Amino acid sequence: MYAVIAAGGKQYRVQQGDVLRMEKIAGNVGDPVSFDKVLLVSDGQNLTVGRPVVEQASVQARIIEQDRSKKIIVFKYKRRKGYRRKQGHRQDYTAVRIDNIVAAQ
Repeated sequence: MYAVIAAGGKQYRVQQGDVLRMEKIAGNVGDPVSFDKVLLVSDGQNLTVGRPVVEQASVQARIIEQDRSKKIIVFKYKRRKGYRRKQGHRQDYTAVRIDNIVAAQ
């Protein structure tokens, strides 16, 4: 069984037991999280596509990590003008483990 959920402005294909790194979600490690924007659910035989979401469907998950990703360097440069700008950025993320996919009955 798998589902497609929308969270943090992105879409993810998830199965039970998957670990996702997504945009930061408020909560502590160990807290349960429920995703209600389920766009598609498949149980292997039947495929249910939402318009735009599947009614009565949700994905249950648990927060396993709150952290920041590796630093990236943003460097702007214009030749022959003496213009240089260097900036670093670390994006916050939340890692969640998918516990259960609840499909509409």
